[in-house]
Amino acid sequence: MIWVYFAIFLAACFAAGSTGGLFPPGAWYKRLNKPSWTPPNWLFPVAWTTLYICMATAGARAAISPDNGLAMALWSLQIALNGLWTPVFFGLRNMRLGLIVLVGLWVSVAATMVALWMVDWLAGALFIPYLVWVSVAGALNLSVLRLNPDAAAAPSES
Repeated sequence: MIWVYFAIFLAACFAAGSTGGLFPPGAWYKRLNKPSWTPPNWLFPVAWTTLYICMATAGARAAISPDNGLAMALWSLQIALNGLWTPVFFGLRNMRLGLIVLVGLWVSVAATMVALWMVDWLAGALFIPYLVWVSVAGALNLSVLRLNPDAAAAPSES
């Protein structure tokens, strides 16, 4: 039965991740100044696929556990914010609003991790790499914002 839950959570993850195909980085992002530590492009799909498998596993484990209400509500919030960042940053080209979404995402991932841990320690532990990756994404978003003040000032004109 856990496989049915896993498939549902994985579908939610890939639905959120599909925004990357709808709003690809494109030429606008390639032209932006980025820090030297920016991960290579090939790493993003590898990292997100791995993270989505971990997130779906965590969700499925928590879903079959008792007293999971808060963990499930927070899991839902974090995946909604996860799916929102790409359209904001790449679709609207709004780096400031993207950073605000990322801060909300980071807080929701951290809260979800704690709530999951209280329901099932392994489910909580499966969110640790996600929190690390969102931390890197937040630092990258902030760095790109700082390195490109003109693009950040007029996102729709870039």
